Amino acid sequence: MASPNLIVLYVKDPAESVTFYRDLLGREPAVVSPNFAAFPLEGGFTLGLWRQSAVEPRPSPTGSRAEVAFMVEGDGAVARHYEEWRGRGLPIAQDLTDLDFGPTFVVLDPDGHRLRVCETDK
Repeated sequence: MASPNLIVLYVKDPAESVTFYRDLLGREPAVVSPNFAAFPLEGGFTLGLWRQSAVEPRPSPTGSRAEVAFMVEGDGAVARHYEEWRGRGLPIAQDLTDLDFGPTFVVLDPDGHRLRVCETDK
């Protein structure tokens, strides 16, 4: 049985997104082309960035509401990430707050994709 191991974000400009995610993730992409880039992540997972105008079949103009979550471990880890990412000047969509699942915040990438940081599920 196949297991999910790739999430693809549709982006306006892969080169701009590569710059953003290279800095955010602290790593180089494994694949870079004019229309697609991919960053291997821990655990065999990959983040793909696909030029929206090149996606086939064409995506629907509605729906597809989602976010990429970064689950972190340790007391104060979410708050430390918040201070670091805020210090980098990343656009904050939700300031550090406590929700039902614990402390969390959301930043936006250059295409407005939501990147949430929260605690690892226990």
